[in-house]
Amino acid sequence: MEKNTDLIFAALFKLEEARQVIRDGLPSGLNQQEETQLKEKISELKGIIQALETGTAGKKPGKIAGSIEVRTREEENINIQPIQAAGRLTLAARQAIIAYGDGYSTCDACRKPFRLDKISKPPIADFHTQLAQFVNMDQARVVPGARRGFQAVAQTVVEKGDSVIVSAFAHYTEFLAVEGAGGVVKEVPLNKDNIITADATAEKIEQVKQETGKLPTLVMIDHYDYQLANEHDVKGIAKVAHSYDIPFLYNGAYTVGVMPVDGKAVGADFVVGSGHKSMASPAPSGVLATTSEWADKVFRTTQMVGDVTKRKFGIKEVEMVGCTLMGSNLIAMMASFPEVKERTLHWDDEVKKINFFVDRLLAIDGSRVLSEYPRKHALTKVDTTGSFDKIASTHKRRGFFLSDALSAKGIVGEFAGATRTWKLSTYGLSWEKVRYLADTFTEIAEHYELPISKQ
Repeated sequence: MEKNTDLIFAALFKLEEARQVIRDGLPSGLNQQEETQLKEKISELKGIIQALETGTAGKKPGKIAGSIEVRTREEENINIQPIQAAGRLTLAARQAIIAYGDGYSTCDACRKPFRLDKISKPPIADFHTQLAQFVNMDQARVVPGARRGFQAVAQTVVEKGDSVIVSAFAHYTEFLAVEGAGGVVKEVPLNKDNIITADATAEKIEQVKQETGKLPTLVMIDHYDYQLANEHDVKGIAKVAHSYDIPFLYNGAYTVGVMPVDGKAVGADFVVGSGHKSMASPAPSGVLATTSEWADKVFRTTQMVGDVTKRKFGIKEVEMVGCTLMGSNLIAMMASFPEVKERTLHWDDEVKKINFFVDRLLAIDGSRVLSEYPRKHALTKVDTTGSFDKIASTHKRRGFFLSDALSAKGIVGEFAGATRTWKLSTYGLSWEKVRYLADTFTEIAEHYELPISKQ
């Protein structure tokens, strides 16, 4: 039986309609009218199930709230968009969202000391302990995205006018975190291989010291950057930072949750990860972990007292704004965590998949890989100026011809209209899908008579 995404969503939505009838009823039970409504919803659901069983074409479920399109991207396509590949939710996470979608759902059993990371039912406190262990740090907090982790650290260690060392590939949110704290970014230049080295970092620190008269207060470097996903010498850089007594922030937005990360082995004072990029979690979500040396600083509690009421909120953490990631985002992150931990143990296989695909793409004459090669990460930037862009130069659809051809085969996520340089990720795809992906690019090349080397 072929996929019937419309019917699946129709069934899910019908179940939610039945759920709403139950929510509207009294705890003691449904009245006669509500019982009738529930039976009608169940009858309609049975009709949808029957259509699924018989392979009958399904009626589209319609827009949510009359204006929001139903998102079927992951059900109906192979999605190679790099920022979405490792953020696809697990089955458990999707179930968690259904059960915990209400605003303060995580706070039903919030008791003294009234802080998110202390809640034991659901086991949020235990999850925080597991997160710290996962990246081999001493304490961890969930945060609304990696950017909020950068922000918390910057607010802790950066004062007005302070310099912060970042990569020439640094994400814009690193810049904003430093700017928000009143600091100034100082970029470490790339070497000829587009890598940030420990030596270059040391040179930049010395340069800043000479120009400003004082040392930077933080070094913040991505393990794998978001532009080329090249691996940078974070361990060597951390060692350099510590030789100057400067704390080091390990940016693991594209590593924590997809590959093994050992913060202490790296020499990190702070580890930041992205839930929605790399931990199969909804956006926004992320993690900030630190050592016992820095925990009391970055997780400091408020000391302020109201001048009229004399109120105190001493248990609330300032940089976390009291409590951070609440509701379904957190519970979905927790639900995905067992699978996330397991999948990091199979990182080598993910690297094999991207190299398999890249090798097939490079067999199409004129195609190049701009990232390190062989690949060390599933996120990759390629250059097809010498191959597919030649077709785009005369095609009536210009660069969109490639998007059209890929879409016709159920492949989405490449930058629409791009036939020169663009990024993709094969992370999380089965070998069957990776081969299908590679075969599709080969077939498109053959269709347009692009030369292909023997494989």
